[in-house]
Amino acid sequence: MEKIDFPRFDFDSDLTRAVIELERSRADLHSGTTPPELFVQLTELFQLLTSIMSARIEGNRTSILDAVSGAAALRSSARVELDDGVEEILNIQRAVEFIEEYAGSTPIDHLFIRELHRIAVSGLRREGDPTPGAYRSGEVSIVGSAHQPPWPADVPDRMSALIAFIRDDVEPQMQLLQAAIAHHRFLWIHPFGNGNGRTARLLTYAMLVRQGYVSGADYRAVNPTAVFGSDRQGYYDNLEAADSLSNDGLVAWCTYVLSGLNTDIRKLGRLKDGIFVTEELIVPAVGRLRASGVVTASEAAALVITARRAVVKAGDLEPAFPGSPSTRSQAIRRLVDRGLLKSTSPGGRFYQLVLAPNALTVHIVTRLDLAGLLPRILSDDPV
Repeated sequence: MEKIDFPRFDFDSDLTRAVIELERSRADLHSGTTPPELFVQLTELFQLLTSIMSARIEGNRTSILDAVSGAAALRSSARVELDDGVEEILNIQRAVEFIEEYAGSTPIDHLFIRELHRIAVSGLRREGDPTPGAYRSGEVSIVGSAHQPPWPADVPDRMSALIAFIRDDVEPQMQLLQAAIAHHRFLWIHPFGNGNGRTARLLTYAMLVRQGYVSGADYRAVNPTAVFGSDRQGYYDNLEAADSLSNDGLVAWCTYVLSGLNTDIRKLGRLKDGIFVTEELIVPAVGRLRASGVVTASEAAALVITARRAVVKAGDLEPAFPGSPSTRSQAIRRLVDRGLLKSTSPGGRFYQLVLAPNALTVHIVTRLDLAGLLPRILSDDPV
């Protein structure tokens, strides 16, 4: 069985600088003024956007609005038939939830990777696979690439070598480098008939979960799919440059990934600024929701009060809903029923704003785009 190694690079190389700068950027995420109730929801929203990105890299043109509506329907008790493009995005969401539930305690092995693939392609017509969760039994080609993936008979051994590399303990500063190399090698092997790109990005995310990069609210936003979605052609070009497995090609690929992650983390660091989040994202988004007629002026005022306080009780919303406590409770209940507010605990009397998935989400996304926080693959098209 072949052994996968790290590429050789000089101490003063661009790759070394990328590793050092990335560690500094991660450290900066520890401090901030955004209330945890809002920050966690924003990173969860980015997780949905990341799933949309992963599908769009493969050509899925589902709008953000349709994806958000599909996610909302999935959370409701209503039974609806979803478009194949929406279902593809929700499959990626399901796989992410599987990763976050099991990757911290379950080893990354053949079964784990095959399960990621099964979830990602399950039930899809256009972008599915006749054998979900099974390694391919035939030859495949990669559109737009001269690389010819290994013969089907070689796939299990190639994957075993990759899994051994993934499970090798390395120094913390080398972990993202390890994830970058694993991502390329997975796509180089192309172990499945279809869905390899989606599965590769999910596998990379699973590695980051196991390495502690997404173990808490601070690191949920660290997802390399955002890097790949910022420059789809650059993603493909850098992958192809590494397909020869030359040292220079692999170093260039790793530099591209780590530099992109550093840029992405610095952008998302703005989400730790409580004033920016409240006054530049949420309040204008609520204003657009009001202008569209989805909420009344009183309801918009209640949402703004909740955003600024993070958690409120019914009495805090009296400026928005004057009158009797009973009248105020009914008004709050209407916002809860529409998914714009939620109780902080079952049957509790404290409430917080809900950012997604609901009618407010698209307006939040628009504000994120205006702030330059969305990768190009999302900002190029209307929500």
